[in-house]
Amino acid sequence: MSLNNYTEANIQSLDWKQHIRLRPGMYIGKLGDGSAYDDGIYVLLKEIIDNCIDEFTMGFGKQIQIKLSDQKVSIRDFGRGVPLGKLIDCVAKMNTGGKYDSKAFQKSVGLNGVGTKAVNALSTNFKVKAFRDGKVKEAIFEQGNLIEDLPIINTEEKNGTFVEFIPDSSIFKNYHFISKFVEDQIWHYVFLNPGLSIYLNSKRFFSKNGLLDLLNSKTDEETLRYPIIHLKGDDIEIALTHNHQYGEEYYSFVNGQYTTHGGTHLTAFKESIVKAVREFYKKDFDASDIRSAIVASISIKVQEPVFESQTKTKLGSQQVGPDGPTVRTFINDFIKTNLDDYLHKNSETADALLKRILQSERERKEIAGIKKIANDRAKKANLHNKKLRDCRVHFSKNHDRSDETMIFITEGNSASGSITKSRDVQTQAVFSLRGKPLNCFGYTKRIVYENEEFNLLQHALNIEDGLDGLRYRKIIIATDADVDGMHIRLLILTYFLQFFPDLVRGGHIYILETPLFRVRNKKETIYCYSENEKIVANEKLGNKPEITRFKGLGEISPDEFKGFIGDDIKLTPVSLQKDTHIKQLLTFYMGKNTAERQNFIVENLKVELEK
Repeated sequence: MSLNNYTEANIQSLDWKQHIRLRPGMYIGKLGDGSAYDDGIYVLLKEIIDNCIDEFTMGFGKQIQIKLSDQKVSIRDFGRGVPLGKLIDCVAKMNTGGKYDSKAFQKSVGLNGVGTKAVNALSTNFKVKAFRDGKVKEAIFEQGNLIEDLPIINTEEKNGTFVEFIPDSSIFKNYHFISKFVEDQIWHYVFLNPGLSIYLNSKRFFSKNGLLDLLNSKTDEETLRYPIIHLKGDDIEIALTHNHQYGEEYYSFVNGQYTTHGGTHLTAFKESIVKAVREFYKKDFDASDIRSAIVASISIKVQEPVFESQTKTKLGSQQVGPDGPTVRTFINDFIKTNLDDYLHKNSETADALLKRILQSERERKEIAGIKKIANDRAKKANLHNKKLRDCRVHFSKNHDRSDETMIFITEGNSASGSITKSRDVQTQAVFSLRGKPLNCFGYTKRIVYENEEFNLLQHALNIEDGLDGLRYRKIIIATDADVDGMHIRLLILTYFLQFFPDLVRGGHIYILETPLFRVRNKKETIYCYSENEKIVANEKLGNKPEITRFKGLGEISPDEFKGFIGDDIKLTPVSLQKDTHIKQLLTFYMGKNTAERQNFIVENLKVELEK
């Protein structure tokens, strides 16, 4: 067709479900396969739970039941239940909902009437039931199309709403739910809604003390410099403390929504803490010294919040309401008054906080000299840095493909060579290690600058001054699947956990899974990631197929490797369990060889005989 032949026939009007399925990213952000905490399948889950939370916030229903299998999700709340006559409209008619009346839902999460419709359109099967005053109404959809509109019948069930859906595998390819991500999501809901019980596959999640419980779950009492400061006011709650870690750790929420990318409220929170501390001690401390090793959380409620995307991960609102103060003023006034009062009334906490700040100041000044030398060296190395094969698009820049950016950390030239030749130069970078890096457990951050390899890696990632400038969405450790490769993997993880734990908490660190075997005959080739998969492939192809055991990444040709780091890339996210404390973890695995560790090795030792 000629580009000049532009007529009425070129104009298309899509109905609501067609548009969502054609442009899902506009509604739920990135798609993904579930290996990242912010992949689309978790957004679908969140959209349904948000509606249940709004019911609880309004005082209806203290329990939510969630059942999660490999692909099917069901959610039941015990709120008022969707009005039966409007059930289909609420899940299949755009801009339809019960939250547009600001008097009823002034500080609701799901205000736009889109979320549930997106879940419906992006599911191969979507079932909804509304229970209300002894009656039940049910409807069933496929890819947003109404399949069954069942009549209203009597029921003995309690009021509420039930939703069951199966994400569409043609959109979310090879997806799987990671229970750790779902549990984290649910914990945040209960921390923000004390008194609410959420059951995931019969496991109960509950919080009595809100953000105080959240910080208790993220910290180890033995490593805290002082007891957690917990302050609450009208439409605002904060909790903060300091420990012995590196970096800064924040959890920010708006109207019960976990804002993973922060926004105006988190920026104001950071500024307000620095300002309040300076005024209390009457000292012009460096902001980095005040915030170093901080663990903090803030939750605010905003009338008709404005987010920077449909997935509501970053607050854009400048004011807490149409006639209210700015977000910055609101938070600053609260912290200025309440934190100052708290420190005056708790002198031991004030003394401990001061010691933490002064220690950070000393550490910063001690490494200032070596830091300057190392940075100058890194700048020179960057001009001809053979370790880094960079990509063209970066995560810190606003680009359509920013979320696709990744860097592979490899061992040796052979492995990096295969990846470099087969990568997408737009979004995939490669950083090559010389060999086994230093076990940095127990060292201070000085070692990051004194060790050339650590320093170059830090600069390649652009994380020296925090994660705001992080250049890659995913940092992928790509080592051989042998003993040496596993050792290198552990040493790299130790480096990140010791000095840049925010990368792990933020869901940026991954392990690349590459096939251990290639099983093929003249007609078909099957790549296997385990011994069991090899056995199944061998039986499928029959008649003694050729079996190749890949012992290193360098043995996989670039043409083959392209299939393992493309659309079907297999990644295992590195995540921390809710009750995992980094210092204890590293002490056990990377510290001195204790009797406890020896017993652990003996009890978990596995011997595999190569066949």
